Amino acid sequence: MKCAHFILAFCLLALASPLAYASDPSPLQDFCVAINDPKDGVFVNGKFCKDPKLAKAKDFYYSGLNIPRNTSNPVGSTVTPVNIAQIPGLNTLGISLVRIDYAPNGGLNPPHTHPRATEILVLVEGTLYVGFVTSNTDNRLIAKVLYPGDVFVFPIGLIHFQFNVGKTKAVAFAGLSSQNPGVITIANAVFGPNPSINPDILVKALQLDKNVVKKLQSKFWWANN
Repeated sequence: MKCAHFILAFCLLALASPLAYASDPSPLQDFCVAINDPKDGVFVNGKFCKDPKLAKAKDFYYSGLNIPRNTSNPVGSTVTPVNIAQIPGLNTLGISLVRIDYAPNGGLNPPHTHPRATEILVLVEGTLYVGFVTSNTDNRLIAKVLYPGDVFVFPIGLIHFQFNVGKTKAVAFAGLSSQNPGVITIANAVFGPNPSINPDILVKALQLDKNVVKKLQSKFWWANN
């Protein structure tokens, strides 16, 4: 009887394993160009699919990643995403791309996390200090200074950042293992949600004075993407 229970449990785990992918599930067709109008589509993985016979080159195309972005903002960086919103043909393909521009002398892509994707970043210009923090209870910082041509990986779901430690601008490109990786900027999520988190919760969680918490909640938290 125990043997039968073990075999049953093993089979259930085996059946459940496809649900634990580290990226979007593999598509079951060549492509699924996302459309907003469901009239002529089939709903797959968060979007309606265009009839494959109607797909065109523009559904798989984006132009402009060569253009430097304006980094004159409070954090000194701008993220240009190329995901399913820009290329509908990415739907179900489990991959996307970003360009990140950093201002000289301290341009920062603030601590954030991608709930649905691992990120692999390549620096093409400038000097960046990058890193991520491992999960509880270790909370270990793994960080390194990058130079042009260097590559660094940020594992899925972990808080990470990039900081320009050079005197000139920096530019990086990153691939993400999801068509729609999502982003949660930590400061924005804690101090800037709508409606606000009860200050008493943040006072206790962060061990801060209540006036400090209210001041932080009153600030405008910049989204750089």
